Amino acid sequence: MSRIGKSIIEIPANVTVTEKDGLVTVKGPKGELTQQLGEGITLKQEDGILTLDRPSESKQHKALHGLYRALINNMVQGTAEGWTKKLELVGVGYRASNQGNRLDLALGFSHGIVLDLPKEIVVETLSEKGKNPIITLTSFDKQLLGMVAAKIRSFRKPEPYKGKGVRFVGEIVRRKAGKSA
Repeated sequence: MSRIGKSIIEIPANVTVTEKDGLVTVKGPKGELTQQLGEGITLKQEDGILTLDRPSESKQHKALHGLYRALINNMVQGTAEGWTKKLELVGVGYRASNQGNRLDLALGFSHGIVLDLPKEIVVETLSEKGKNPIITLTSFDKQLLGMVAAKIRSFRKPEPYKGKGVRFVGEIVRRKAGKSA
């Protein structure tokens, strides 16, 4: 049996989970998320604990079992506590600022990059003298948060020679030696 699929999901007191016709809805203090369950996967809820079951031992059902358990667990955690990702801008003259959900980036191009973020994501920028600017993204939807963070990172990926670019805080960039003279 799938190690991830067979583990239980504990539901916090302030989160409600409902299922109707294979559509799972999770409501919490941070927001509301929905997810369509895969073919044959069933959801059981009792005493604040969720379990997912699969109809057979086929490879497809085993794969979907772990997938939907992880997705629903992320929904429960997101609506209860929320998710956060931090990005760091490494490079001379790299700047970030925001006004509401509009992010303005200066990443060494001849023009600035303006990105309108979805309303589900809250953005904060921190610029301290002598330190790299940091962009903090917060949301209850883990999938959307990851997509937006990857989009911001794709504007200027970290390069291996000097390490300049947009990277996640704590990300280790493999460095290469330059030309040997």
